[in-house]
Amino acid sequence: MHDIVDLRSDTLTLPTPEMREAMARAEVGDDVWGEDPTVQRLEAMAAARLGKEAAVFVASGTMGNLVSVVAHTQAGQEVVLDLDSHIYNYEVAGGTIVGNVQMRPVQTERGFLTPDQVQESIRPSNIHIPQTGLVCLENTHNRHGGTCCTPEEIAAVAAVAHAARVPVHMDGARLFNAAVALKRDPRDFAGPVDSVTFCLSKGLGAPLGSVVCGSADFVGRARRVRKMVGGGMRQAGVVAAAGVLALDRMVDRLAEDHVNARALAEAVATLPGLSVDVETVQTNIVIIRVSRGDRARSVQATQELVAGCAARKVKIHATGPMAIRCVTHKDVDAEDTRRAIEAFRELTSRW
Repeated sequence: MHDIVDLRSDTLTLPTPEMREAMARAEVGDDVWGEDPTVQRLEAMAAARLGKEAAVFVASGTMGNLVSVVAHTQAGQEVVLDLDSHIYNYEVAGGTIVGNVQMRPVQTERGFLTPDQVQESIRPSNIHIPQTGLVCLENTHNRHGGTCCTPEEIAAVAAVAHAARVPVHMDGARLFNAAVALKRDPRDFAGPVDSVTFCLSKGLGAPLGSVVCGSADFVGRARRVRKMVGGGMRQAGVVAAAGVLALDRMVDRLAEDHVNARALAEAVATLPGLSVDVETVQTNIVIIRVSRGDRARSVQATQELVAGCAARKVKIHATGPMAIRCVTHKDVDAEDTRRAIEAFRELTSRW
C-alpha cells in the first residue's frame, strides 16, 4: 500500500532499491566508443531474450522507434501503420521530420493490421507514388487498452510484407506484458519481424531506457542513427545496470499488474455512468468510458472524476474528453487497486 495511488502510467514506476544499488556500483566506460561493459551486457541479454543477433540501448521508446524507422527506410518512402499507433500519434512526427518518410495510417479494428490490410496498403511499382518502405506493428497496443497481438497474427502480417520485400518493425514497448499475458516466449513475438523495440522504463521498472533488437546489420545502422539524433550516451552503464535487473527480475511479476488491472476493470464496469470493455483488458491498461447523458455533462463528469480521485490521493489520466486511462504497475498493489475502486465508487454514487 502506498500513500498515493498513481494510475496515470506505468512510466511512473520508481527504481527498486536493488536497481539503485546496481546503478551506484555499475562498471562503466564510454558507450559511444563501444567501451561500456554494462551496456554491452544489457544489449546481449536483450538480443538473447528476443532471439535476435544484436541490440542497441537507447534513451526511450520514442527514440527506439525513430532510429528503427530511419534505419529501415529511405527518404521519400512510405510507412504503413495503424491509425491509433503510438508512432503515428505520440512521437512528434519524428519519422517524417528526421527520416523524410510519409506515414500511411490504416484504421484497424483492434489496433493490429491484418494481412489483407497490409496487402492493400503496399504500393505497386509506379513512378507517381511513394514506395512502401516499412510496416509497423504495436504490441501491446496502448490506445486500444493494452490488447495483445499473438505471434501467429504477427507472422501472418510479416509474411505478406516480406513477400513484397518490405521489412517489419514492432513497437514492443510493453512486449513482455504480452508475453506474460499469453504465456508465450518473447522470441515467438519477435521472430517474424525484422526489428523490435521494448521499454525498460514501464512495467519493468527501470528509471529510463529502451532496447532495439534486430540483425547485426540493422543494429549497426540504428546505432548510427542513434548518434545522429543525439542519443550517443557516454557512461550509460549507470542506467543500463537498472535495465539488466529489470530484464532479469521484473518480467514474471508483470502478471500481478494484469490481475490488478482486471480487478479494477471488472469493478468499475459495474458503476453508473462508467463502462469498460472488460474483454480487452488483457494486460495492465484499463480504458474507462464516461457517459452522463449528453456530451457536455459527460465531459464535465470526466473532469470531476479526475479531480475527485486526485483529492482522494488516486491519480488517473483523462486520455480524451470522455475517456480515462488507468495503468497498473509494480508500485500499485492489490490494496492500492481497492482504494482506486473505492474512489470511483464513492464519486459515482453521487450521480
